[in-house]
Amino acid sequence: MSHEQNQTFRIRPLEPDDADALHALTLANREHLAPWDPHRPEYFFTRDGRQEHLSAQLARHRTGHEYPYVMTLGGRLVGQITLSNVVRGPLQSANVGYWIDREHQGRGLTSQALRSIVDLARDDFGLHRLEAGTMLENVASQRVLTSCGFEEYGVAPKFLKIAGSWQDHRLYQRILHD
Repeated sequence: MSHEQNQTFRIRPLEPDDADALHALTLANREHLAPWDPHRPEYFFTRDGRQEHLSAQLARHRTGHEYPYVMTLGGRLVGQITLSNVVRGPLQSANVGYWIDREHQGRGLTSQALRSIVDLARDDFGLHRLEAGTMLENVASQRVLTSCGFEEYGVAPKFLKIAGSWQDHRLYQRILHD
């Protein structure tokens, strides 16, 4: 049994005390995440920048527009998964986004986190639908989504500005209630 198999993996709500760990993890994964992220100013990668970003996420959480979570392995932060753009009323929907430390990719942890956030979205937050998008070439993320019951429903041309240019995205959804 590997050391990782002895460690407990879980997701938990983002907390103000996560700022330093998130800052370190963001710096360690800056190049790894660059092809999949929007262009970020240098300030984003500073401790103050990460603190402001975390504070903004927590503020959106307090208003019910976002549910930010972190992924932990053996108590150590290894990634983040977030329900954002929460819309209530007749839609009851949110977007899901995630990222994991490059050293923990390909081990099924992101799929585990996504299954957990799907359960929370349905059972605790009363959402009906989750949506996610991936760049066309992000096959690994597409596998995560389909393994967790998300279905592709289209391609959005020039959907998001990622790494400095407008990128087409493959769109996925999961209906949480029949």
